[in-house]
Amino acid sequence: MKIHEYQGKEIFRKYGVPTPRGYAAMSVDEAVDAAKKLGGKVWVVKAQIHAGGRGKGGGVKVAKSLDEVKKLSSQILGMQLKTHQTGPQGQKVRRLLIEEGADIQKELYLGMVVDRGTQKVVLMASTEGGMDIEEVAARTPHKIFKVFVDPAEGLTGNDAAEIATSLGLPQTSRSLFQSVYKCFVETDASLVEINPLIITRQNQVVALDAKFNFDDNALFRHPDIVALRDLDEEDPLEIEASKYDLNYISLDGNIGCMVNGAGLAMATMDTVKLFGGSPANFLDVGGSATPEKVTAAFKIMLSNPKVKGILVNIFGGIMQCDTIAKGVIAAAREVKLTVPLVVRMKGSNEDLGKKLLKESGLPIISADSMGDAGKKIVAAIKSKAAKKKKPVANKKAKKKK
Repeated sequence: MKIHEYQGKEIFRKYGVPTPRGYAAMSVDEAVDAAKKLGGKVWVVKAQIHAGGRGKGGGVKVAKSLDEVKKLSSQILGMQLKTHQTGPQGQKVRRLLIEEGADIQKELYLGMVVDRGTQKVVLMASTEGGMDIEEVAARTPHKIFKVFVDPAEGLTGNDAAEIATSLGLPQTSRSLFQSVYKCFVETDASLVEINPLIITRQNQVVALDAKFNFDDNALFRHPDIVALRDLDEEDPLEIEASKYDLNYISLDGNIGCMVNGAGLAMATMDTVKLFGGSPANFLDVGGSATPEKVTAAFKIMLSNPKVKGILVNIFGGIMQCDTIAKGVIAAAREVKLTVPLVVRMKGSNEDLGKKLLKESGLPIISADSMGDAGKKIVAAIKSKAAKKKKPVANKKAKKKK
């Protein structure tokens, strides 16, 4: 789960992390009122969407009068903001953050993520703030400093001192790093990023940005964070999938993939790509899918107009193949399936599952291996597309005669 910058800064303030003063605004009038409350002569008008690169996309502007605040707010609110993280379709701006101007001397970077390899939180910092950290990592990796935090000890004073030294900050800034770490752990975050973390000309260290991702599995402990969720920022199909406890992520391809297990889902998508196809989604139904859950999964996949075929790849361990087969049959009948469907099942009750599919009377294509399934779904889609084109070609030929 993600939240907006202004919400992240509210959390930071609770942990004593310095941030600029600012107010959220949902309209132009609210934006102007926010600027009046803040006072001063310079304000920053910031688009609030769940994506980075807002400044490059025209979503962050500096205003030097109330009239400019009004003008810029009118331009940004409602715009379809396109950044490297939104994709070409962009994201509609529905909220703004009006913030006091900052007198920036230096921009730095600070981020924390869970490192699965070491099973620790890694704190990353760089003197190259304000840039995409991926770009810094690719071009100048030596400028990214890392500290792997022992979960039993937390971020120690020595760890914090090491980061402060690496960034050229006074040792008094150690408490800021420890506050961010405490915030990360206590909110069950999976990512916290401040880009940029600035040094002002008054030598104050301030979080000029706030990006938070939270572990969905821990949200039951944080109803206050769940309340910050903005459904307008999420894919409608992903929202629908979450109602059925389905792990679904929309992609750009045309082959819907339904799999049980995240690792198998990734391997299935790789297989589809290997044989010239393109996955339309990541969809993990988990190990306890019911026929109702499978039907919901089919409906969600087919709600995407790009989907031209479906590949079901099931390994029957905890999940029984006959249960999946029943769900596939029920779903195909209920949604009146009109696109090619390839099913590959291995494991518990495999023979019974295949028998149910065969006796269903539905045009389900059976596959024996993952590679076989990938080949068959790509071939089936191409075959159907070719059949659609033939009548058109015949009509043109008749007209020429």
